[in-house]
Amino acid sequence: MDAVLADWRTAPVDESLRATLGLLETMTLRPAELRPDDIERVRARGVGDDAIADAMAVAACFNLIDRVADALGAEPMSNVLSRKQLLAHEAAFLERGYV
Repeated sequence: MDAVLADWRTAPVDESLRATLGLLETMTLRPAELRPDDIERVRARGVGDDAIADAMAVAACFNLIDRVADALGAEPMSNVLSRKQLLAHEAAFLERGYV
């Protein structure tokens, strides 16, 4: 995971994931450049249409939430909580979910 976050282009991942990440980067950072050829490149790496649609839907939702949070001036929890507090929060969330 750290390698993907550092640079997905050189991370030791499957070419289908690398192609999908490239598509999502274009969708997120340069949406006006997104073309049918971008989808075809991902398909050519063996990614099915359902998986492409799922990846794009997740990215679209994340992008929307991120932009709304930015517009509202929301502060990341990592700016407020210590690492220990973040891990405790995560453990509690995984145990009970959205309650």
